[in-house]
Amino acid sequence: MIVARIIEKRKARRRRQLRVRKKISGTPESPRLNVYRSLKHIYAQIIDDNSGRTLIFASTLDPSLKEQIVNKDKKEAARLVGELLGKRALEKGIDKVVFDRGGFLYHGRIKSLAEGARSQGLKF
Repeated sequence: MIVARIIEKRKARRRRQLRVRKKISGTPESPRLNVYRSLKHIYAQIIDDNSGRTLIFASTLDPSLKEQIVNKDKKEAARLVGELLGKRALEKGIDKVVFDRGGFLYHGRIKSLAEGARSQGLKF
């Protein structure tokens, strides 16, 4: 019974993910900021869908963030990942992106990551 509930949650997230991905895609002028969260970590990448390449990547596993997130909660760690991603994007000349929440609801860690990226000057 519990396994069936987990499978249904995964299917529902996948449906939300596909529904969002039908409407948005990353271009060279405005690449896609994709977010994935697991139970422990959060990952974000900026993708150009035309060429199929990841342009920038940041996560809680990043060596430059490891010592900063030791005693932080997950939302604060997600905000730091967003700030790092925004900083790296501006260094590469990317200032405008399309946000892809990956089927996750826009609250909690996803929202914190987005706010962290916006605080660095990333527009979406």
